[in-house]
Amino acid sequence: MLVAPAVLFLAAFALIPIGGAIVQSLFRESAQEPASFAGASNYFRLAREPEAADTLRYTLLFVGWSVTLEIVLGIGLALLIHRTFRGRGLVRAAVLVPWALPTVVASMAWRYVFDDRYGIANFLLFGNDLGAYRSWLADPVTAQGLIVLADVWKTAPFTALLVLAGLQAIPDELYEAARIDGAGALRRFWTITLPLLRPAILVALLFRTMDAFRVFDLVYVLTQGKEGTSVLQFFGYKVLFGRQDYGFGSAISCVVFLLIALVAVFYVRAMGSRLFGEAR
Repeated sequence: MLVAPAVLFLAAFALIPIGGAIVQSLFRESAQEPASFAGASNYFRLAREPEAADTLRYTLLFVGWSVTLEIVLGIGLALLIHRTFRGRGLVRAAVLVPWALPTVVASMAWRYVFDDRYGIANFLLFGNDLGAYRSWLADPVTAQGLIVLADVWKTAPFTALLVLAGLQAIPDELYEAARIDGAGALRRFWTITLPLLRPAILVALLFRTMDAFRVFDLVYVLTQGKEGTSVLQFFGYKVLFGRQDYGFGSAISCVVFLLIALVAVFYVRAMGSRLFGEAR
């Protein structure tokens, strides 16, 4: 009875919509035709769709690069702002500004920076030589890289915040004992800091991987999914609201949900004992 309100809330806002999407994915339904049962045909169609393969490829590329860079930069930022220095509070607040900004606002800022006519990046690189200006977001290589860069800039502070909490839980006595034993800074990092930060890093890795699979607004604002930058969430949006193909769009949403669930299960099963101190 004590957990009943939480269970009801979860069912109303998560389980019921997920169940509805799963059911709808089993039907052939669009704005032009009434719903008719199709079984798993929407999923087979997704497997044969060339755009889906390209979208999945870039989604995995985006997740791999963005999460890796965010973890590395987040650890570096956390180590930096954990040190004692004048103005540390102000620096901590400044580091968290990108994460505090709404993603749409941050995306618009990045779009302006790399605008092909008025962007700051072109001006800093080429000055007033307008003929040398590049269309950064119209080139597949630079567009794909810039979306990863924008996401890393936006969310690395979140990783740093989680790692910083882990750093503050490490007793100073361990470092003092290591210094007495003659351990240098690098040795202390590898033998004390990194092992004791593992739970915080794994939590950050779990959250950031799941969020990266669900990225949408960044792609929507910067490129509209053009130049090979479409991700699964954006592809599902185009199918659902652009083509108004509700059955196929629901199947794409279910695949995204399944990928996120598999990632969560893998992390908890493979690393859960270190996260929660329980035998798995």
